[in-house]
Amino acid sequence: MIGILRGIYRVMQRRDALSTADVIIARNFDLLIIAWITRWMTGQSHVPLVYECLDIHGLFTRPDAVGAAMRWCERRLLARVQLLLVSSPGFMRHYFEAIQGYQGQYAILENKLWFDEYPIPRPPMRRSRSSDTPLTIGWVGSIRCAPSLNLLMETADHFADRFAIEIHGNVHRHALPDFDEQIDRRDNVSYFGPYEYPDGLAEVYGRCDLVWAQDLWQRGANSDWLLPNRIYEASWFGCPSIAVAGTETGNKVARNSLGFVVEEPSAKALISLLDGLDRGAVRAMSDSILSMEDTEFRLVPDAIRVALQPALSASS
Repeated sequence: MIGILRGIYRVMQRRDALSTADVIIARNFDLLIIAWITRWMTGQSHVPLVYECLDIHGLFTRPDAVGAAMRWCERRLLARVQLLLVSSPGFMRHYFEAIQGYQGQYAILENKLWFDEYPIPRPPMRRSRSSDTPLTIGWVGSIRCAPSLNLLMETADHFADRFAIEIHGNVHRHALPDFDEQIDRRDNVSYFGPYEYPDGLAEVYGRCDLVWAQDLWQRGANSDWLLPNRIYEASWFGCPSIAVAGTETGNKVARNSLGFVVEEPSAKALISLLDGLDRGAVRAMSDSILSMEDTEFRLVPDAIRVALQPALSASS
């Protein structure tokens, strides 16, 4: 609550900007509260309000009274927005339509790569790696998923020196208290720390033959419904993703031929997949991904304009 009050104060300090805005975009629920209140306080209720949702927070899927209260609050504000902007169609099917009963305007704007000016070049082909080196599986981004860590460590134990696992990104050690111990115990697992975004992406994905793309942190809810940014990052550099069948991520990877899927989120399933892969199959998938249009993985201004058009039309 203190954060919301502080946000309202800061927006009111810049209230002149609201008077010239064509649209107001709130990038999460807290910001939606701030945007709705300050729009009303400044007399700018005619400016279209857009609620952008990149994740369904666990508070909204709780089955208890707290979850019910959060969903009730969100429904009240959903009735007052001119457009709902989501990064995955799974959020609409499984949550906003099925649970919140939302029937208003919406657009899907996937969480693709965004370059402010000049995009990082895509490699014409994947860098050749010696056939006697192990295939490398990368885990890249926000490292906080305990089930993924356990699955990857069990896989590393099975393959020993036949596969290597590299981890790049920020580790949430409150969620993974034994992370360092797990890494130190295995010679074929390495942690490289955080990287520069987006300039460090080419080096990170260039080191990986495959990427573990599946989020397992909130199974049955957000993790099953989202489309993670890492599938677009990996595909930009021609690195195939591995995801779980039946999830939105797995469906996307399978449908668009962005990599490989396992039937269940288990080390056994991942080991079975990797046993059937060789460097040639991985290289063929990489070449196929690199032949796809850049806009499959990169967000461009025209896509944003199209997504926002229903809100902009509401103000005309």
